Amino acid sequence: MVLRILVTGPAGVGKTTLVERIAKEADRWGYIVGGMITREVRRNGRRVGFKITALDTGEEGTLASIRGTSHLPGVPFGKYIVHVDEIERVGVPAIRRGLAEADLIVIDEIGPMEYRSDGFVKVIGEALKSEKPFLGVVHRRFVYRFRPLGKLHTLSVENRNREFGIILDEVMEELRGSEVE
Repeated sequence: MVLRILVTGPAGVGKTTLVERIAKEADRWGYIVGGMITREVRRNGRRVGFKITALDTGEEGTLASIRGTSHLPGVPFGKYIVHVDEIERVGVPAIRRGLAEADLIVIDEIGPMEYRSDGFVKVIGEALKSEKPFLGVVHRRFVYRFRPLGKLHTLSVENRNREFGIILDEVMEELRGSEVE
């Protein structure tokens, strides 16, 4: 059975930091990591949006921005506009390249903003059906959908360092085991 690790937890607890650290560690050991990371964009200490970054190329796009602050087209989502075209320009191809070339697929985040993109929904399904190890951050609203598909780790400030070690060990064991096959 292929490793599927899902990470969730409250905002600001370190989910993105954890999966980035694991991706960097896998890369350091010579494994190819594919997929995407989502980060907050802040100005003057205020969150004004989110950007997505392809792990393989470093290409960036704007996932969402506060209404009225971007020229990019998008779909309203609370106080944000979700830029579906950017998800499909940066995120979806990054995940597809990972499915074709990577040893480990990392997706941060699987959540309601990203799910505005039909292409993203489709490629998530492909990633979860693939034979590649998968490490994904799942928004708390989506945990119920994804819990049956992998091993769920819920982060807190108290356990995030311990969980990093546990998840890193699981990922590295899987990657090393796939070399033997």
